[in-house]
Amino acid sequence: MSDGADTDTASPWRATVLTLYPEMFPGPLGLSLSGDALDRGAWELEARNIRAHGLGRHRNVDDTPAGGGAGMVLRCDVLGAAIDAASPTSDPRPRLLMSPRGRPLTQGRVRALAGGPGAVIVCGRFEGVDERVIEGRGLEEVSIGDYVLSGGEIAALVLIDACVRLLPGVMGKPASGVEESFEGGLLEYPHYTRPRDWEGRAIPDVLMGGNHGQIARWRDERSRTLTRARRPDLLRDDER
Repeated sequence: MSDGADTDTASPWRATVLTLYPEMFPGPLGLSLSGDALDRGAWELEARNIRAHGLGRHRNVDDTPAGGGAGMVLRCDVLGAAIDAASPTSDPRPRLLMSPRGRPLTQGRVRALAGGPGAVIVCGRFEGVDERVIEGRGLEEVSIGDYVLSGGEIAALVLIDACVRLLPGVMGKPASGVEESFEGGLLEYPHYTRPRDWEGRAIPDVLMGGNHGQIARWRDERSRTLTRARRPDLLRDDER
């Protein structure tokens, strides 16, 4: 993880995560491509404990919801102080709140985030966070799907992983980040490798013929077929 000091003239992509469970980081981000890039200093990760700004002897961070109801809500004064400590007004990074009511995370948004200086990511817990801190600190609510998790940490891991793999030098071949699902508005075509025949299933002949034009057309057709069947919402009306 970062100690806050930049060793290069050009600062690496930097993720600051505000959470009640900083021990969840780096987690899987410390392995494989993202972990190698983290070790090389290609990006930086800082996990900060919201409870450091909690109130009283027990460092309380939540309270009952105004108007009644089940559960607890993260306090605006506590979370606001945590955000201010992690991200001063001069910080150019967007402030994100992982939330099931946020805008769905798309590959386009991921690419835009990866092309910037990084992100400050707030991980919600309990029933949610006080609306006033969302407004007062300009938090952009982001969702990774139409379901509810126990907290925003897993969602933050997803977002960071999606961004880090697009940073220069993280993936082996630049084409790896282009020829995949969602980059061209389509789901990715099927992949095959050796052996050529397996349990009575053979690699399609077109992929073994060496004609790159035919291969490209086959892959495009298969991408469109899969997208129509599984994600027609990604297609224009005249393509469905």
